[in-house]
Amino acid sequence: MPATAAALTSAPALPLLSARDLAAPLAWRRGEAVSAAAFLGQAQALACQLPAAGRPINLCQDRYRFALGLAAALLRGQTSLMPPNALPETLRALHGSGTGAADTPYAMVDDAALDVGGLHRVFIEPDEAAQPVGAVPSIPAGLEAVRLLTSGSTGAPQPHGKRWSALVVNIAAEAERLAALCGRPTLQGLTLLGTVPAQHSYGFESTVLLALLGGACFDAGRPFYPADIAAALATVPAPRALVTTPFHLKTLLLAGVALPPVALLLSATAPLSLQLAQQAEAATGGTLVEIYGCTEAGQVATRRTTAGETWHTLGDLRVARDARADDERFLVHGGHVLEPTPLADVLEFEDATHFRLLGRANDLIHVAGKRSSLAHLNFHLNRIPGVEDGALWMPDEQADGVARPVAFVVAPTRSARQLIEALREHLEPAFVPRRVVHVRSLPREATGKLTAQGLARFARDALAEGGRYVVGADHPAFPGHFPGQPVLPGVALLAFVMRTLDEQPELRARLGAVPQIGNVKFISPVMPDTALQVLLQPQGGGVGFEVRRDGDRAAGVVAKGLLTAGAPAGAAT
Repeated sequence: MPATAAALTSAPALPLLSARDLAAPLAWRRGEAVSAAAFLGQAQALACQLPAAGRPINLCQDRYRFALGLAAALLRGQTSLMPPNALPETLRALHGSGTGAADTPYAMVDDAALDVGGLHRVFIEPDEAAQPVGAVPSIPAGLEAVRLLTSGSTGAPQPHGKRWSALVVNIAAEAERLAALCGRPTLQGLTLLGTVPAQHSYGFESTVLLALLGGACFDAGRPFYPADIAAALATVPAPRALVTTPFHLKTLLLAGVALPPVALLLSATAPLSLQLAQQAEAATGGTLVEIYGCTEAGQVATRRTTAGETWHTLGDLRVARDARADDERFLVHGGHVLEPTPLADVLEFEDATHFRLLGRANDLIHVAGKRSSLAHLNFHLNRIPGVEDGALWMPDEQADGVARPVAFVVAPTRSARQLIEALREHLEPAFVPRRVVHVRSLPREATGKLTAQGLARFARDALAEGGRYVVGADHPAFPGHFPGQPVLPGVALLAFVMRTLDEQPELRARLGAVPQIGNVKFISPVMPDTALQVLLQPQGGGVGFEVRRDGDRAAGVVAKGLLTAGAPAGAAT
């Protein structure tokens, strides 16, 4: 059984590795096994070479070197910092964040050419001559092992410290649950292969720590492309576990590469569809398990996706409604979470250990008096056959006073009309996007996660040339205009123009509070189920516009004209 909350306060120190045969593999590097005893010997040798004080930022891409740096820092009594990314400007901002020698950041690297923003660098190289160690060292239970730095709403990193004792309890609960779901007594002998970086909390917990503290072993690589994942799985012995994300898993299955048997598929960062889970289990013969968690609380719950939508909390963790909040907020407490911690998601509460996810509290959108979550909409978009990747984005309120989701899709074999028809089968009309924009890829992070900020920037850039719209057969302007031969009226085309203008603030600013429309020409009719693109460009003191059939730049112009500056706000008319 995993340790209890009482153990967090009573144990002065806890082992660096869980109970195991030290002669057995802890890691695999390029097909070669590294024993736990050899790892400990190399970690102790490295610890002696680290700066006497400071906080390491572990930037090693090789998972074994990352684990070695982590262990050496723990043995040295140092807290590893985990910033939201490894961009030089991020690291440069941390350069002067320490208040003394003990707080001064330095970089652990396995790439000598990596730009570390001016930080002192320590190159992590396993000492092959280090003697294996026959006893597992202990780490102070109260040591802040890692400090996760997440980007807050102000842009300043928000620190989330994790004590060694809390990590031990959290990983023990995860290991026990995963073993039970796979029908195994323990995770001993299971080899973890991760497509997610060790620097991300999910990759950190479910590859590196699940090996150190959960009894499994891990592969040092991080394959990305489907053929590389299949080849990497084949180089490690069975039983195998693939630690991945919905995006990586979907890409892998779409590639159709043959995969060796996998005992466990672990997924996190976004909900997985039942269809994708079933396909994954059929392709690998393994058990697919999803993990739900957050930076503040760590890992919270799991579910066997093909067995149902209900999540089951780990170990002694419990969820409860937040009685102090007026809205639908929930807390998690118990186990490794000593203080009740708010969750960012809205739950459908079953009991203290079981719940369903309804979406993030800040993910809820309201259209035409109805409420849904973008996560729910994205779930249905990505389950459409032919959609390799997709996301919906909610723009700010438009010129006509109504904002509707915009769909960005990687779906080369499906038209916008086909996608909209497929969504109509599962979504209320208010949430069916009027615009579908085909793109080559979405700006996902290395974990496969698509951040709200990243999507917003991408959406604005993708729409910068001009808005794209799909005029569906259900457009409210068609009935009665004209009976038997529906044609989109010019005023609806101009509404698209004004909506696109509002998405381009620099052009909008040229026209004052009340833009005027002049010299407009309607060139050809727009029928139902037509994809349109609005193009805007500066023209004299105003803004010229063209409305074209999307994809037809040569002969597809249906309307064009000029927008000019109108009366300033508050002026007499």
